[in-house]
Amino acid sequence: MAQLAAQIVSHDDEFRRRMGRLLRSGPIPVSVLEEAREGSPADLVIIDTRQEVSSAMAMIERLKAAAPNAGIFAIAGTADPDLILQSMRAGANEFFTWPPADETFHGAVRRFNARRETAQGSKPTSQTFVFFGAKGGAGTTTVAVNCAVEIARLTKQSTVILDLKPGLGEVGLFLGVRPRYTVLDALDSLHRLDREFLRELVTKHKSGLEILAGSDNFDRPGAADSGVIEELFRLLTKQYEHVVIDAGSQINSCSVAALY
Repeated sequence: MAQLAAQIVSHDDEFRRRMGRLLRSGPIPVSVLEEAREGSPADLVIIDTRQEVSSAMAMIERLKAAAPNAGIFAIAGTADPDLILQSMRAGANEFFTWPPADETFHGAVRRFNARRETAQGSKPTSQTFVFFGAKGGAGTTTVAVNCAVEIARLTKQSTVILDLKPGLGEVGLFLGVRPRYTVLDALDSLHRLDREFLRELVTKHKSGLEILAGSDNFDRPGAADSGVIEELFRLLTKQYEHVVIDAGSQINSCSVAALY
């Protein structure tokens, strides 16, 4: 496993010390660069956004433009939805509140490293379409379902639609099917989820579209599923030529993972 080079951008010495310890204590080997420079060839950049938000967002944009493959983690004082959106638009890969929980942070580093290794290998040939609503009732599911059906019908290629909304997923209802299994069955069985098992979990529509239905649990998928949801995305992009995701209208760790 190759070692990651990380840099920490902050005026706070305590922030740099604590993040340095956190980076070095994880399962992925990380060397922390002593000099925090925007032009530094780091794989992973930790940016303190707690004070000067506008300058931090501008720095994220410059870093992403200069090094599109670098992982950028934004750390803020509060989980403000507007700030999460700003960070995403600027180019941050992950968003944390201070101080980040060790397990959550290490999980994000593992996911970044997995994406990095995948990018260095063969490039996935699938296309992913994510539909996210500005508010509830905006018609996001209607558009997502109709686009998925048309993609499957017109391309004649393998296409799956994933319903990410907890509790009120309506993709199956819109398509007139009653799925036996849901996305939770996939997430809870990810350790043994291969092509054959996945085939049992999806429901096939007459258009050729396959459906991984929404959960009937109002608490899941949730924050605790953010790590495995990315693994599920990667698996789907290996199995299907087109992946359509109905991400609902709520900013949470799963919808953010889908958008990334």
